[in-house]
Amino acid sequence: MHAGCAKQISLYGFESSFILALRNSSPRLAPDTAYTSRAAPPSRVRSSAPTTHLPPRPGPERSRPHPQDPGPPPAHPPIPRRGDRDLHSLSCPHRGYPHRAASPLPRPFKNPNLSHELGPRRPPPHRTALGTDPGRAACRLISRVAMWRSAARRSSQIRRLLSSSASPTGPLATVPGPCIVQKRGNDILNDPWYNKDTAFPLTERDRLGLRGLLPPRVMSFEQQYERFINSYRSLEKNTRGEPDSIVALAKWRILNRLHDRNETLYFRVLIDNIKDFAPIIYTPTVGLVCENYSGLFRRPRGMYFTAKDKGEMMSMIYNWPQEKVDMIVVTDGSRILGLGDLGVQGIGIPIGKLDLYVAAAGINPQKILPVMLDVGTNNEKLLEDNLCASIYLDLGLRQPRLEGEEYMAIVDEFMEAVHARWPKAVVQFEDFQMKWAFETLERYRNRFCMFNDDVQGTAGVALAGLLGAVRAQGRPLHDFPNQKIVVAGAGSAGIGVLGMAKQEMLRMKSGEGHNQFWVLDKDGLITKDRKDLDPAVARFARGHGPDEIPDLHEGASLVEVVRKVKPHVLLGLSGVGGIFNEEVLRAMKESDSPRPAIFAMSNPTTKAECTPDDVFKHIGENAIFASGSPFSNVSLGNGKTGYANQANNMYLFPGIGLGALLSGARHISDDMLQAAAECLASYITDDEIQKGILFPSVSSIRHITARVGAAVVRAAVAEDLAEGYRTVDPKDLGSMSESQTVDYVARNMWYPVYSPLVNNK
Repeated sequence: MHAGCAKQISLYGFESSFILALRNSSPRLAPDTAYTSRAAPPSRVRSSAPTTHLPPRPGPERSRPHPQDPGPPPAHPPIPRRGDRDLHSLSCPHRGYPHRAASPLPRPFKNPNLSHELGPRRPPPHRTALGTDPGRAACRLISRVAMWRSAARRSSQIRRLLSSSASPTGPLATVPGPCIVQKRGNDILNDPWYNKDTAFPLTERDRLGLRGLLPPRVMSFEQQYERFINSYRSLEKNTRGEPDSIVALAKWRILNRLHDRNETLYFRVLIDNIKDFAPIIYTPTVGLVCENYSGLFRRPRGMYFTAKDKGEMMSMIYNWPQEKVDMIVVTDGSRILGLGDLGVQGIGIPIGKLDLYVAAAGINPQKILPVMLDVGTNNEKLLEDNLCASIYLDLGLRQPRLEGEEYMAIVDEFMEAVHARWPKAVVQFEDFQMKWAFETLERYRNRFCMFNDDVQGTAGVALAGLLGAVRAQGRPLHDFPNQKIVVAGAGSAGIGVLGMAKQEMLRMKSGEGHNQFWVLDKDGLITKDRKDLDPAVARFARGHGPDEIPDLHEGASLVEVVRKVKPHVLLGLSGVGGIFNEEVLRAMKESDSPRPAIFAMSNPTTKAECTPDDVFKHIGENAIFASGSPFSNVSLGNGKTGYANQANNMYLFPGIGLGALLSGARHISDDMLQAAAECLASYITDDEIQKGILFPSVSSIRHITARVGAAVVRAAVAEDLAEGYRTVDPKDLGSMSESQTVDYVARNMWYPVYSPLVNNK
């Protein structure tokens, strides 16, 4: 077997007599090994339930991964056993080289890290042969008792595994196997996936033709990490007093330069500092980046399919160099955040979203694909051929947007091309204008594994917040159907939230029930008296009858509706900054709830309906606040804090995508989305809820994603939508307990470390 197979066999738990777990007694790694594992440490598991580590079932590999793809992390170093079939003769092709070996025989599984706790080695539950031997049955019973008694100790190990800041070093870490590359010299340095900058050890510099092309000092991964963080802090210091937009773009540039140069270091920095860097790579800074993207563009990232490529997409899709893609985020740039039509400049959204998929969900960055569908733009500033207008120097098609069947033909062709090459890829639609958001969702949701984050992701996060608000207001969850909610915004996000909230209300309360929503758009309150009412909005329009509030007419203003309805929740998805002004907030103070909840969910920050300072100033300390973009908490005096919760989609979409991928779901159902929202809602403790905390800290995003992803997997299995992932089939998924499913999701998260490189030319 080729030496390059070593790492992959170790990572997948396959046993081999020539690979052993190496113990590293030094807290710092030698330069030649850098970090020791590409294992995914999703954040801590807040579960006291027993956790059993369930490895992938041995079997033939179903995909052709990238050489540096870790696959499932090296949680189970191979243990040679007598009678094992010789693995040296087994291989699978990758670019013409032996790669990953697989044994055709099922083997009992033992995790050496837990062997002192679990007692006798035994097969996982779905591989246990019951038999009739009483002695064997007794051994199995003793083993299971020992397993349950050690649950608390194993939970602490899982928390360490799931800690995003934990370094995969220590006495139980294994040295990563080499990665076979077919590049040398500057070709290596110019490839951000393989480039280690100054961390190439001397042995690698010699065998890769790098000696003399780098400064002589060899730096460790930790030294590079600290060097970048120091540069970033220096930038923060040097830009104090500058306008916020200048500072934000400067921070984005320094991160983007690292991304373009060294992906491994970039994602490690991002994972460890997600709370600080998420606002830079995602909202609110990503909106500013999109507005200026044509001027910021330095190197291509992702793929561009245009109206002029009609009939060519099936062949174009093979221009993407990676053999396997797991996650795709696509936009047409027609409604970027609350900024409107930005055309091809909207590519910044898929790029930012996929960076979060890597950081939060552990999707391998070699298996992601940002996509722009450029069908033109209706933004007059972008259509102007004015090179002096640098902020709008567009790189896309200078033509009006396609409409109707012409538009859908482009999207249809793209989806068919993606499905033809990567039938198991999950596709996330992002920032499509309302009419196309609903049209594409209904058209594809039962044909492909896809979802629309604006419609479904926002709805799930909002539902989790609404359920949390019920708890914070001192009411039982089953009282949610009686909550009065005023919604400002009837776009794709607003209607998506209303649909999921209505579905949850109907689930809790049999029958159609009353309409508990008052929906407003730019023309005021929406009633059934409105002409040309959009069908998606019609089901939430106010009508006539004894259940209606008197004197609330079609087109009533926001402040008038709030005064007369006295809602428990005011939900903003309007994209209009400052619409929840002092008059509206003072009206909310008279709510029927002692703790009125304000959700200002529009992005970016400039489009937020209000700020937490406004809310706590005009309503008081009992108010509950959440927003789409991050705000700082508010000091209320006397040691009290007004919490500025971030109701951001990043709590859900990584888990939805990861759960759909790891279950092999044929499509993403409403129940899978509902399970994700309920999982997020249950994450917060009662003590936190009483303080006004509705959402967890972003710093624990990997742990949240592991829990949400597990909920999605279990929902897919329950609906018989799961087809399995790699060597784990639907039966295996169905046999997992809740804690085992969390562990399964956690162990399939990618984590960035350097691997030794070997040239095969």
